Amino acid sequence: MLDAVMDAVQGFGVDSTHYLQTNYGDTQGLFLWVSWAADLRNTFFIFFPIWVHLKASVAIKLIWVAVIGDWLNLVFKWILFGERPYWWVHETAHYANNARPHIEQYPMTCETGPGSPSGHAMGAAGVYYTLVTSILAILTSRTQQNSKPSSNKDWYLKAGLWSLFWGVQVCVCLSRVFIAAHFPHQVVAGVITGMIVAEAFNRTQWIYSASMKKYFYTTLFLTSFAVGFYLLLKSLGVDLLWTLDKAQKWCARPEWVHLDTTPFASLLRNMGTLFGLGLGLHSPLYSETKRSNSATVKAGCIISSLVLLHLFDSFKPPTHTAALFYLLSFCKSATVPLVTVSIIPYCVSRALTSQGKKFM
Repeated sequence: MLDAVMDAVQGFGVDSTHYLQTNYGDTQGLFLWVSWAADLRNTFFIFFPIWVHLKASVAIKLIWVAVIGDWLNLVFKWILFGERPYWWVHETAHYANNARPHIEQYPMTCETGPGSPSGHAMGAAGVYYTLVTSILAILTSRTQQNSKPSSNKDWYLKAGLWSLFWGVQVCVCLSRVFIAAHFPHQVVAGVITGMIVAEAFNRTQWIYSASMKKYFYTTLFLTSFAVGFYLLLKSLGVDLLWTLDKAQKWCARPEWVHLDTTPFASLLRNMGTLFGLGLGLHSPLYSETKRSNSATVKAGCIISSLVLLHLFDSFKPPTHTAALFYLLSFCKSATVPLVTVSIIPYCVSRALTSQGKKFM
């Protein structure tokens, strides 16, 4: 009974993908760009570098929401065993008496992990929910400090931000369905779960004063739990990498199957980011530079961070050895917040200070 229901739901999902590709094929460039923009990598390489120099608490919350959300996404995927449209349509018996719909594949289609819930939808929902609620909290705090009653301008701003939030979620969901990476029910589940994670961290305060020891033990616990859960299920005869074979079998082009979309790649990437954030926040360099409120220093830090991280992101760890790839992915991810939080602000502050002394 359950299998029949899931076949019907997933059949509807394939029909949705076929409909979007048939009727909106001219917009594939937009859909592909949305999928790229919704990747959590952009949170680490764009949103975080901007916000850490504007309001550090927002940046810290962004990292925790992104990392914990993606960790939960990994665990949910291992439990739910979600199919993906681009391989399910070829293997299912649902179309025994009917022609299988033809669905196109794209460079971002062939992700190698289970499909439920959607990581892109969950990440985008968590990140943008955090941004919207943080901006509104900042504005509300300023209004209260100025003892001003809420105005129509505040209401319009709130309506605009939430409209932007839902607009982004709709675009992300449609894009993931369009490229045949997810079924509709998977992206909806991702949005709901992402919002729950973000709201939970809106009510969490200890992350802003967490010690380096807490960062270390949190990273160790999350990594150990995921690896232990994987080994436990494997010992019970459950193959959690079953999707990798399907991706390699049904992906239209072998080069579209990327090792960096495997579950352990995302796990070590996120754990590296969290550990690197702890290192950065407890670095002596950060303690020395965080007292600077100069707009010039902040602008210099933001520009320098965006440029240097863009160049750093172009480095791709070699994939010929899985263990080396995972190790370098962890180190690369840890370097991003460490450099952004401590090293770049220290260098920019010193450079601007020494330049100012020359003109005195």
